[in-house]
Amino acid sequence: MDLPWVQELHFTHLKIAITIDRMIPVMPSGPIPAQPGDTLYLSNLDDMIGARVFTPTIYFYEPAADMNSSQKPVMKILCDSLAEVLVAYYPLSGRLRETKNGKLEVFFGLNQGVLMVEAHSKMALADLGDLTVPNPGWEPLIFKFPDEEPYKVLDMPLVIAQVTLFSCGGFSLGLRLCHCICDGLGAMQLFRAWAATAKAGTIIAKPEPCWEREIFLPRNPPLVKFPHVEFMSIEDGSSLTMTLWQTKPVQKCYRLSQEFQSHLKTLAQPDDVCTTFDAMAAHIWRSWVKALDVRPLDYELRLTFSVNARQKLHNPPLKEGFYGNVVCVACATSTVSELVNGQISDTTRVVREARLNVSEEYLRSTVDYIEAVRPKRLEFGGKLTITQWTRFSIYESADFGWGRPVYAGPIDLTPTPQVCVILPAGKADQHGTVVVCICLPEDAIDKFTEYLCMMDSSNASHI
Repeated sequence: MDLPWVQELHFTHLKIAITIDRMIPVMPSGPIPAQPGDTLYLSNLDDMIGARVFTPTIYFYEPAADMNSSQKPVMKILCDSLAEVLVAYYPLSGRLRETKNGKLEVFFGLNQGVLMVEAHSKMALADLGDLTVPNPGWEPLIFKFPDEEPYKVLDMPLVIAQVTLFSCGGFSLGLRLCHCICDGLGAMQLFRAWAATAKAGTIIAKPEPCWEREIFLPRNPPLVKFPHVEFMSIEDGSSLTMTLWQTKPVQKCYRLSQEFQSHLKTLAQPDDVCTTFDAMAAHIWRSWVKALDVRPLDYELRLTFSVNARQKLHNPPLKEGFYGNVVCVACATSTVSELVNGQISDTTRVVREARLNVSEEYLRSTVDYIEAVRPKRLEFGGKLTITQWTRFSIYESADFGWGRPVYAGPIDLTPTPQVCVILPAGKADQHGTVVVCICLPEDAIDKFTEYLCMMDSSNASHI
């Protein structure tokens, strides 16, 4: 197999000096159907423990050739268009608070709104290295409050955006969006509306946003029909979690060509028809476990990943503009021995079955499980979580009038080293290439690269 099918990527180790120039609260530009003291219901899918986070993303924009001094400043355009969009997406101007039993809701008070931050740097975009490879050194380009607690979502602006202007005329937009309000597809709907409004100079919010989280009210009494291993607290009896959290893992990224993905899919489905994601997830999981040399061999590990359940809902179906969380966490399980010594087709089958197990009833059971148990902490025991961003139109959605971003996506996975992200390769790629980002201890990098590239087998058909 030609090695260029899998390319190990490298990023420049950076220290970016920025100066915060101003912080601007942005309120809806017109009347909204909520008054101080009003509240909005969040579903248990919005409120599950894994959604109680801010999802950070960064967007880099090169200097526009036709930018001139007569145009509005970037910050002015973004603030004005966001204020317009907040009329349609008014829940984002509220705050989160806990109610009985620790459940969250959106509440509205005086002087809330979202937060825009303007900053500048003496550096140019060219000083930031390869802008197509996620780099933890970009972290200063996403705003955090001084002494902000990890995972804090209560009483926080639900959208926090930092515009950093660079000396070359380019800029970045660092965005933090509360996952409790929308999943990835919902976030893209919001972002498209913001970008289209900025580009047009007038509000464009199509489809019309729909809140209606009550569609996922739990049953009374709750009816849990599945074991929901994905949420279970499991004491990690393997070396996996200790290996990752007691070392200082580093973020590694690999570019995988469409040809490699197609070849992998062919190897993975001698009996069952699988998706490219099934094969990719299985291969990454196996390569990761092999590289970490997990022990004991009879220990059962978990692979979790989100499944969009929108098309599975029929009773009733969702309205087109619904932007809340409609994802279920699928969970595949396999012993270390099966992963290390089995074939990729076996692991792919396990992943495929976990994905296909997500149904409307599985979603309703998830809602009821959270109602009955209300998990309080993220569980990492024996687990790898793979998040697929390739299904989001992240580049297409982010054209505010300055063209598509050079890069759009996450920055740093090391705070959650048991998460792997599969990203689209970038705005210039038209060939289905993806970038896989994963965390590894330094001494496992070479092994993982070898396994991922399938260099460990003289006959790749038997991986």
